[in-house]
Amino acid sequence: MDNQNASPPGPGFVEALRVWAKIGLTSFGGPAGQIALMHRALVEERGWLSEREYLTALNFCMLLPGPEAMQLATYAGWKLHGVKGGLAAGLLFVLPGAVIVLSLTMLYAALGKLPLAEALFYGIKAAVLAIVIEALVRVARRALKTGADWVIAALAFAALFFFAMPFPVVIVAAGLYGFWRASSAAEPHHASVPGWRELAGTVALWGAIWLVPLAALALLLGPHHVLTEVGVFFSKLALVTFGGAYAVLAYMAQAAVETQGWLSATEMMDGLALAETTPGPLILVTQFVGYFAGLREMGSMWGGLAAAAVTLWMTFAPCFLWIFAGAPYVEALGKRPRLSGALAAITAAVVGVILNLSLWFGLHVLFGQVERLPGWFRPWVPDWTNLDGSALALSGLAALALLRFRLGIVPVLALSAVLGAAAKLLA
Repeated sequence: MDNQNASPPGPGFVEALRVWAKIGLTSFGGPAGQIALMHRALVEERGWLSEREYLTALNFCMLLPGPEAMQLATYAGWKLHGVKGGLAAGLLFVLPGAVIVLSLTMLYAALGKLPLAEALFYGIKAAVLAIVIEALVRVARRALKTGADWVIAALAFAALFFFAMPFPVVIVAAGLYGFWRASSAAEPHHASVPGWRELAGTVALWGAIWLVPLAALALLLGPHHVLTEVGVFFSKLALVTFGGAYAVLAYMAQAAVETQGWLSATEMMDGLALAETTPGPLILVTQFVGYFAGLREMGSMWGGLAAAAVTLWMTFAPCFLWIFAGAPYVEALGKRPRLSGALAAITAAVVGVILNLSLWFGLHVLFGQVERLPGWFRPWVPDWTNLDGSALALSGLAALALLRFRLGIVPVLALSAVLGAAAKLLA
């Protein structure tokens, strides 16, 4: 059977649970690292999804608001075991990181900076860089099949990295080109998809799961209570986070610090650093913000915990709505030639997107200072005098362990954490 087009029978639910839990505990590195990790686990090692199924799912998730890697996990779980599989995969992708971020947030609020935790995560970030690069090469080899695909990927990367174009514009442009390129193909009969009543029922159910708790907070506590304000703020954020967490962090940071006054600019930057170096979606930085909002406004740790819980609900409940409503249509649409052409072009563009994310992540791992140039030509430029030799060496060792000695991801992450902590603490 061709692994590019079809996948073998899926695993049992219990076996899948173990894999989702492992992914949730090792999903470091932001979206680039997480996409790489899932590709390795689901496509290369186990063959639960074919290359085509994985890339089709990734295309779909890239078009949605919210954390694309978490939604990709949810889609993969749904593909294997329906709604219960999607819930299991999505929750296990988020909850381990959420527990870690919340624990470190509480320690940070009580004690300030956490040198030991920072030192451990320093080595992990360096290892993730090697994992990301390895996966990027593998995905590019499979996804870029024609010269046009390579051109689309290169243009998408250039638009994002050098010109800071809005992410949705890049993806939509690629899709329109792919649609136009395949427009002469004949349309087949429509594939079987759920009817409008089933779609409306799914939207109503998950819309209620998302918004009924928010309405209850407003009715019970009033519209100006901090828990209601937190719920409204992060519900709005869930609707505009196209392109993943990076696309909305600046807006969220400014609103949380300057408009809401929930935390200081220094605390906001520390929270972002914490979320970047722990497993799970980068958007878990919202939990850090929510905890400080509740802590400051309600005056207790319990207020912080309540606000953190509201934040998690309003951030991730919409993700299940988007996936469970849209997933049944994705493969059916992909079987129509013109739409299949659009998805193929988007696949190529997504390789450029992953390259952009990978390079952004790599620059921030290896250099102490990175900034965008002003003006119309706006590449990310590092301060070359701040090259971190230890991080570069750790990334090289991780790449050697992965590629030459074929060590698993977990041993490589653990070894890198120990070596990174030693290097950081000795320095």
